[in-house]
Amino acid sequence: MSGYRHLHSGKVRDLYEAPDGLLLMVASDRISAFDFILPNPIPDKGRILTQLSLWWFERLADVVPNHVVSTDVPEEFAGRAVLCRSLRMYPVECVARGYLAGSGLADYRATGSVCGVSLPPGLVDGSQLPEPVFTPATKAALGEHDENVSYDAVAQTVGELTAERLRALTLEVYGRARDIALDAGLVVADTKFEFGRTPDGQIVLADEVLTPDSSRFWPADEWEPGHPQPSYDKQYVRDWLTSPESGWDRTSGEPPPPLPDEVVDRTRAKYVEAYERLTGTRWS
Repeated sequence: MSGYRHLHSGKVRDLYEAPDGLLLMVASDRISAFDFILPNPIPDKGRILTQLSLWWFERLADVVPNHVVSTDVPEEFAGRAVLCRSLRMYPVECVARGYLAGSGLADYRATGSVCGVSLPPGLVDGSQLPEPVFTPATKAALGEHDENVSYDAVAQTVGELTAERLRALTLEVYGRARDIALDAGLVVADTKFEFGRTPDGQIVLADEVLTPDSSRFWPADEWEPGHPQPSYDKQYVRDWLTSPESGWDRTSGEPPPPLPDEVVDRTRAKYVEAYERLTGTRWS
């Protein structure tokens, strides 16, 4: 790929500098879980993540600008890459939670709060929160684990005014997405965003947005608090890895085993269904 300089590879995405100074962000078919990149790719995953993010960016453009400049990318990356603005990224995962699940549920069970936000007693797995909450996390390096942090920790890192703006934008974007998804029959239980700053100080939504990699999607007509919910995201992979069938001990430090073909196929099907239900269009 003449003229493009490789800058970084993460768990899923590869980043290049384009000849004109823009950044080429390429979504691969890699899938990660428990801070490991798994041996098997999920066919079409990179294209689904990219196309769904573009769909959401269009519907959120009046809430916050995004980093996308063009989808005119080298042919080998067609459909799974975008050219985007170079930003100074904020070192925080901006997480919005409307329902209790995952690490938020674990924090709540231990402390009655999530990231320092006190929640009412008596909530259970899958409970809808009285109102969405901002529960940020650190951005971990490859192979390390994101850690939930308090709002005050974010303010100490980026400054009070910026922290306030990031919280407000996170909750506003989540609110818009929640309503759009509900119209399509899906609950957005939680999601994470990444924001960056332009040279003139504008805050911009970047990376991916509201995909099965970054969000927890549940079928609205099956939502029932008190137990884990069926989902259209990579929770299916996590569940298989922690089941006796996988034979993997998460605490061993050893990498996970390859996914069986059935798990790969069903994971792809879940990503496709999330795309189709949200956008109302067939995946091809």
